[in-house]
Amino acid sequence: MPYYVYIVKCSDTTLYTGITTDVKRRVDEHNHSEKGAKYTKLRRPVSLVYVEEVANRSVASKREYAIKKLSRSAKLALID
Repeated sequence: MPYYVYIVKCSDTTLYTGITTDVKRRVDEHNHSEKGAKYTKLRRPVSLVYVEEVANRSVASKREYAIKKLSRSAKLALID
């Protein structure tokens, strides 16, 4: 089953990075559900700005960690 690493832009223009097996469902959770991350609950609505498909959860977690370590400008360059 493929996993996805994604970045959403929050209403305050900050960026949130996460992993999921279903991007559409996860973005919906960030915007409307109690299952959304605490960070995004306070910054709704969020919009999807980046998606990357990876092979499995392990690769997804490592990629998420690498993206989270990037500077904001590097994340914006990745998005573009």
